[in-house]
Amino acid sequence: MVDLTLEDVRAQAREKLKGICAVYPVCDGAPDRICQRENYGKAIGLGGAGLGGSFRANVEALARVRLHTRVVGDDFVPDTSFDFFGVRLSMPILGASTSGMSAYNNAVTEEDFCRATLVGCREAGTMSFRGDTFFYDENRHFALTSISEEGGRGVPIFKPRDQKVLLRLLEQAAALGVPALGVDLDGHGSTNFARAGKAVHRKSVAEIRELASATGLPFIAKGIMHPDDAEACADAGVAAVVVSNHGGRVLDSTPGTAEMLPLIAERVGHRVMVLADGGVRNGYDVLKMLGLGARAVLIGRDLIRAGIGGGTEGVRLQMEQHGKVFRQAMRMTGCPSLAEIGPGVLA
Repeated sequence: MVDLTLEDVRAQAREKLKGICAVYPVCDGAPDRICQRENYGKAIGLGGAGLGGSFRANVEALARVRLHTRVVGDDFVPDTSFDFFGVRLSMPILGASTSGMSAYNNAVTEEDFCRATLVGCREAGTMSFRGDTFFYDENRHFALTSISEEGGRGVPIFKPRDQKVLLRLLEQAAALGVPALGVDLDGHGSTNFARAGKAVHRKSVAEIRELASATGLPFIAKGIMHPDDAEACADAGVAAVVVSNHGGRVLDSTPGTAEMLPLIAERVGHRVMVLADGGVRNGYDVLKMLGLGARAVLIGRDLIRAGIGGGTEGVRLQMEQHGKVFRQAMRMTGCPSLAEIGPGVLA
């Protein structure tokens, strides 16, 4: 039996995602990319909202960041291990809370994709968030089912549904033994929920406080792009914020996440764990995000392609590749452990 390679995974994803994603060498949301062509009312798919400016801003912001090479000193093997709310991970790179596979040519079922991300990340020594979409509900929630099958090793992130529904979903998730849970606050701009006529809502500080204290587990506020919002969430008792513009899928013309990350980390990094996503395409980008103030990063589009192209093995291969390049980046910038990564690695 021939071992699957990442090139095999990408080739299979390219075939399965015809008309949606060409699996370009550079995933940047440029206007001529298949994902970013005008949809005329269709679901966004893998592209960005509007003209895709926010999608591109994520990639461009990281591209502007440079790394210092440091080669003098004792030899070392980088230690990339990371503690995520009591779970020891092999690296500070986790799967993002993606969902809604029916939008991608039905190339993979929702159930199989959820399992692939959770199991593939576990086999790579890390963990995946799991998302929420309009056809999930309290009685049939694929994220919760798949996390249950994994013995609670996963992080459910819910859309900002009706408060009472959210509280019940958080209770269901907590019963699975998850290490943390949370809400995609910027998900109230979800076009998929709007198209399906499903209600999602802005959440007040009081509502966030109620959600954060509902289960006793660390609560994650995802979709934060302003220091004031980050501070409000910290005041409400969240344990972590994810600096994210939803992959550029809910509002066009925002800054890239790497632009806002240092401002948010400076404001609340001493109070809560700061995570980030958006435009991370390799281990060098991971190091950049950590140098800008994140404790860990989330991988979205790469894992969608990997899960569609190669299932569990595709996800494992993709995460292992990111970890390999990240370790090399740490070695070449003189960082023996995550504790040594800071603004000094940035040129």
